[in-house]
Amino acid sequence: MSQGRFISLEGGEGVGKSTQLRLLAEALRARGHDVVTTREPGGSAGAEAIRALLFEGDGERWSPAAEALLFAAARADHVERVIRPAVAAGQWVVCDRFLDSSRAYQGDARGLGDADVLALHRIGSGGLLPDRTLVLSLPPGEAEARELARDGAADRFRRRGDAYHARVRAFFERIAVEEPERVRLIDATGEEGEVTARLLAALDAIA
Repeated sequence: MSQGRFISLEGGEGVGKSTQLRLLAEALRARGHDVVTTREPGGSAGAEAIRALLFEGDGERWSPAAEALLFAAARADHVERVIRPAVAAGQWVVCDRFLDSSRAYQGDARGLGDADVLALHRIGSGGLLPDRTLVLSLPPGEAEARELARDGAADRFRRRGDAYHARVRAFFERIAVEEPERVRLIDATGEEGEVTARLLAALDAIA
């Protein structure tokens, strides 16, 4: 049985994670891997129920601590029921957002603190980390333009102000520097296929 892997896609709003999740999964399947795609918050029945609580209502519906606890609860169910079993079965799990989003959105941008988010993750999910975290990065102006072009109403997180999203982007860039063994910063400019090729290149060492 081939070795399972766990890959997370991260980044701020409008960087193209959903598109690249699909394209990366297709490319990995073409290389012979059995791939499971999933998302956070969500990915399991219990986590999807919590997702509805997190994304509805105004931007300040939950305090930073309450929001982080809800994310941690959703992640714990997702890890136990989907991610760990799939990796153990030799599958590649590619997830749209994981722990680093909580660190960026709740820990840094909402001021809860990185240590508290990591403590919740240790309790709820046993401290599980992806084998590789790929952070998609765009210049702020381009990311905002993509956001404006998206269909549908903005959720609680997308409605938060520019300063909030600037802190999110800065956090992702910082962990790419501070945690280079796991995290790779990926240029998300250009054609979709070019971005997918960059993602694949960043996985070569663990493929």
